[in-house]
Amino acid sequence: MARLFARNETLVATILLLFIIVTSIVDPSFLSVPTLFDLLRNGLIMAIFAIGVLLVLISGGIDVSFTALAAFAMYATTKTLVETGVEGSMALALAMSGGIGLCLGLVNGFFVGTMRLPTLIVTLGTLSAFRGALLTFVGSQLISNVPDGMRDFSRTMLLRGTNADGYFYSLPAAVLVLLLVVVLTWFILYRTMLGRNIFAIGGSLDSARRIGIPVTKVQYFIYAYVGTISGIAGIVHASLARVANPFDIVGLELSVIAAVVLGGARLQGGTGTITGTLLGVALIVVINNSLITLGIPSTWQNIVIGLLILLGTGVPAWQARRSGRTE
Repeated sequence: MARLFARNETLVATILLLFIIVTSIVDPSFLSVPTLFDLLRNGLIMAIFAIGVLLVLISGGIDVSFTALAAFAMYATTKTLVETGVEGSMALALAMSGGIGLCLGLVNGFFVGTMRLPTLIVTLGTLSAFRGALLTFVGSQLISNVPDGMRDFSRTMLLRGTNADGYFYSLPAAVLVLLLVVVLTWFILYRTMLGRNIFAIGGSLDSARRIGIPVTKVQYFIYAYVGTISGIAGIVHASLARVANPFDIVGLELSVIAAVVLGGARLQGGTGTITGTLLGVALIVVINNSLITLGIPSTWQNIVIGLLILLGTGVPAWQARRSGRTE
């Protein structure tokens, strides 16, 4: 039993269940289909970001630039499509934004992989650089007349209907983007040699180099992949909001990294799971909504999330040390 609760996934799932039970007692409608679909919609973009950040943390790095990168790719894509008069389809917008994200991610890859600079310093620098370049050279005005392809995508639903109480619910097609990102990332991490190399680099960078793993190439891939995912997340966000705001998205870094860490990824690298990451995202989304339902001021959200991070990382570490002393 002790080993079971030493797993972050179990601990996070337990806390998530407790929050759901308490909130549903206060507000029985919390477990309704409309509310659950709203929670899924609220956590969709964060979950896509978190999957990308997971790769970076597994490799032993940390990335805080992904939101600035996403905002740049999203806004540049939307502005280009609007100014050229190309309405296009959502597939075109996804390809353009993902491509811009890939190019910006390669910038991070260059400084981390080739220059061998600390990941936190690099991404702090590119966070500011991407943000400044967007507002200075691309634009800072809100774009409300997004292309028809993006608008149509936001209206496409996988499910829609009305429950017994008369409340409308809908499940956006954007969920398929998250599902694709999850499946592709799972395949890379657990079914390819590249995935094994990512875990090995996170376990020990020097050892990975000694056994012949092409560390630089793997790091280029990681940051290019994260950049692509971030660009996709950005354009999906703009499509669902039906507006391209250059001041959107930036500021989610703490919540996304917190979700991944809560899910079991260690800042030292070498550890992390997709299941744990998605549970961490779910917990943060539920906390943000349940505190409001419980009548607790929203200013407590960061306090609760911070305490959960300490709990989620501290308890398994304590269990591991205790187990080591026992053995």
